[in-house]
Amino acid sequence: MKGTLRQGLWLADGMLLTVALIWGSSYAVAKQALLFYPVLGFLAIRFGLTFVLLLPQLRGAGRRALRPGLPLGLVMLAIFLCETWGVMLTSASNAAFLISLCVVITPFMEWLLLRQRPHSSLFIACALSLAGVWLLTGGPQLSLNLGDALMLAAALLRAVLVCLTRRLTAGQAIPALALTAVQSGVVASGCILLGLSLPGELPALPSEPAFWFAALYLVLFATLFAMFAQNRALARSSATRVSLLMGSEPLFGAIIAGLWLGERLGPMGWAGGLLIMLATLCSLRIGRQSASSMQGDGVPVRA
Repeated sequence: MKGTLRQGLWLADGMLLTVALIWGSSYAVAKQALLFYPVLGFLAIRFGLTFVLLLPQLRGAGRRALRPGLPLGLVMLAIFLCETWGVMLTSASNAAFLISLCVVITPFMEWLLLRQRPHSSLFIACALSLAGVWLLTGGPQLSLNLGDALMLAAALLRAVLVCLTRRLTAGQAIPALALTAVQSGVVASGCILLGLSLPGELPALPSEPAFWFAALYLVLFATLFAMFAQNRALARSSATRVSLLMGSEPLFGAIIAGLWLGERLGPMGWAGGLLIMLATLCSLRIGRQSASSMQGDGVPVRA
């Protein structure tokens, strides 16, 4: 039993770190896609395709995802509106760094919404991650524009989404892909409605192959695989630990933005990335014990 539980935790860890790599790349990919199409149209395409691909998941037991998926989808809509407009108005590396502040916000949001006080050692890991983000974004010379402010709002909403997912799905056998389908449908519908009310946000579909390559990459990897992996891992871990594991996302984002977009980090930035990775490694050790204890007490695990 313990061996099976440990294997499941390691699998969840690996999935989350893979998601961090994919999401780290998504900022550079989205920034390129936004050169060809407006924000609301881009999001409508991305999540509309996701919804269509996942529509068969809403049969049978998947229908149970409708009740929690609708409010969670509204939160996700707000997240991606803030994130995508933020990416358009700031650098890809800055976007990745600032969104990782959710690792600092999540323990407090978990305490507020779930009444689960995180292990005190996890607050140290959060502090390390915060220090890393501060260094990555310039240290004493930190300056925030509108895009940066939108990324900070998205970080707060990400923490809310992680905790609400656990709260609204606790004790229910809700398939992760069905939940992702409902959330994607809400995001796509919301973007279409907003786009119809704002001139210029839903023009004719772009014909550039680069746009469609970016859209499909985000649909298949940054949305389908990533949302499934996060929803599944939340059944085997705490919300705080999940967010800490995702704390390696800005480091991956910085590397990819440098290789692809030519954005460069100085010594202070790489020192910040090292602190974030240290916080991630700490969470692997600290969180595994608390997750094992949580499941050992009979908390249901979703399929």
